Amino acid sequence: MPVTLDDVRAAQKLIAGRVSRTPFNRARTLSDITGAEVFLKFENLQFTASFKERGALNKLSSLSEDERRRGVIAMSAGNHAQGVAYHARKLGIPATIVMPLGTPFVKINQTQEHGARVIVDGEGLEAARQLAYDIAERENLIFVHPYDDDRIIAGAGTVALEMLEDRPDLDAIIVPIGGGGLISGVATAARGLKPEIKVYGVETELYPGMYNALKGEDEPAGGQSIAEGIAVRLMGERCIAIVKELVSDIVLVEEEMIEHSIALLLNIEKTVTEGAGAAGLAALLTRPELFRGRKVGLVLCGGNIDPRLLSNVILRELSREGRILNFAVAIEDRPGILARVATLVGEAGGNILEVTHNRMLIHMPAKIAELRISAEARDSDHAREIIAHVRDAGFKVREIGAGGG
Repeated sequence: MPVTLDDVRAAQKLIAGRVSRTPFNRARTLSDITGAEVFLKFENLQFTASFKERGALNKLSSLSEDERRRGVIAMSAGNHAQGVAYHARKLGIPATIVMPLGTPFVKINQTQEHGARVIVDGEGLEAARQLAYDIAERENLIFVHPYDDDRIIAGAGTVALEMLEDRPDLDAIIVPIGGGGLISGVATAARGLKPEIKVYGVETELYPGMYNALKGEDEPAGGQSIAEGIAVRLMGERCIAIVKELVSDIVLVEEEMIEHSIALLLNIEKTVTEGAGAAGLAALLTRPELFRGRKVGLVLCGGNIDPRLLSNVILRELSREGRILNFAVAIEDRPGILARVATLVGEAGGNILEVTHNRMLIHMPAKIAELRISAEARDSDHAREIIAHVRDAGFKVREIGAGGG
């Protein structure tokens, strides 16, 4: 039998007080930007910074005493790993976690800090999953699936119960899709409570697994996604069946839009989300016509983003907005010229972040050098003013991309 609303309600009673009832707040500025009335479910504020705690606790609590003694094993790119490790330790259950190669260090370290044995191996989730199955069989461990499990799905569905308890007038919910556990639980609970509500999924264009399953397509899957939490090729069989019955549509989003959404949530809501956590906003921005004028709930499913990656996202977004400009200036290689260019940038109100002085360009005369300057501006118009001011002083200026090309 598929997961039911009663299963989700039972999970809610079981996990009450042991996971956070996270805020579900109206996002006024995002509402103005998108034309929808937007509400954010801050699952990134769970102790392990992800909704995954809900399903993990619901599953682990169902184990027999013999199964608890034997211990559990899970495969995860990070959030399921932390949820299982954290609650396994609280329940006194030994936990082993297999994480694929390339998993962000922040997720590996945090999983280890929760007391789990962590094995980092396998090129991608499928290889890591097979390794976890092999270890489970060899060591007689209980495998805790990250999404294709009724108790995992029911636990995830408690997110929707809280959303509709707080905002029973919601018209739609947008849910990120990895393997499908979260959207299956949310759709089961939301449609069970309010049959007319619309549930939409979102996937990155690089990994359209559920989109293919729902629409009978065969779009290729693969590549490096900033949303590694939803970079999943194979969907859960239980999840596919639920999505086909209860989900209205799936929106595919570009990687750049996910980056933009991470930055928006940081700048406007002052909240940190990982790529998967920002995917719902990316869907809203990609297909605003679907949601305009409606009350829409977004699940910010996780906040475990590597700080170095977050820094890169911020800098890339500033470059897209024109707030960081990169340009090259051809100069005579003599004293005082570097200071003159720096003065010109300052006169125009620019703030120099970095300067590279290159005298070894063989395609230029020996007495000519090139300055590569990265500077901060107020916006794209101001960036153009800075470059124009340097040009007007008689210097040859070449605009270059953020990557230095």
